[in-house]
Amino acid sequence: MHNPCRPFCGPSRLHPVDKTACALGSESWRPGRLRRCGGAIAARLTGGVLACLIWIGAAGAQTTVDLELVIAVDVSLSMDLDEQRLQRAGYVAAFRDGEVQKAIASGALGRIAVTYMEWAGQHWQSVIIPWTIIDSPQAARAFADRLEAQPITRERWTSISSALQFARKLLGSSNAAGTRRVVDVSGDGPNNAGPPVATVRAMLLAEGIVINGLPIMLKVGSPGFFDLADLDRYYASCVIGGPGSFMVPVKEVAELKEAIRRKLLLEISGLAAPAHVVPTQAVPAPAYDCLIGERQWQWYLDRGPN
Repeated sequence: MHNPCRPFCGPSRLHPVDKTACALGSESWRPGRLRRCGGAIAARLTGGVLACLIWIGAAGAQTTVDLELVIAVDVSLSMDLDEQRLQRAGYVAAFRDGEVQKAIASGALGRIAVTYMEWAGQHWQSVIIPWTIIDSPQAARAFADRLEAQPITRERWTSISSALQFARKLLGSSNAAGTRRVVDVSGDGPNNAGPPVATVRAMLLAEGIVINGLPIMLKVGSPGFFDLADLDRYYASCVIGGPGSFMVPVKEVAELKEAIRRKLLLEISGLAAPAHVVPTQAVPAPAYDCLIGERQWQWYLDRGPN
């Protein structure tokens, strides 16, 4: 991803904190936007979001963890505001959940590193909660509290590929060494902006990064022009991948909160997906057009109303 702030990242121009924030990419940082926040450094992110940068460890000293997890959440305009609130509330509730906290403690090291980002179009990704070590119920609840306090943002377009690229950058800057590295992508539509999603997915898989999915299919009964009735097939064929990867399709609003909790439990525990979720290897691999979202937009531009 192009980073226009990169020229500012030289060793003589920035404070080390600025340099770290800048390295995440132009969509989540601008020079001169740092201030103190509850004793930690804060960076103003895209859309006016303010998030405390809670350092995992000293520079050059990596913290070993059972899991490095990037939670990548779709905030494109195709998601209704009520759906976005429910999605956010689902993640907040999950980190407050006793079973999720127990799963974290049950790992070999008893700790994970998590960051929560939101994404929409090719040039819009935002870190809402920076990399944080969760090693106790108190830390999990504190993560949930910080997430709950952040405003809801909505933006245009849907670029899963750019979100994956950004997640890859985040994993490269986590200052943690995880036994597993996972990107947890949720969304309600196909890629329609940025690079082809299959190309970017292959890049992450080649680096040993696992991609899991939460395809949100709440409009299956009355899909709009840009909705896919088989979004789960699209995610299976074009988005998720890696050893043990899986997806949890959501087709009813009432399922969303539990689906998020169940997916986090599987990701944290590293257990095989049970029958009620869809592991990659359980999905047949017929040819699927991974450029269908781009083709939908092109068709609309060519034939839609002027």
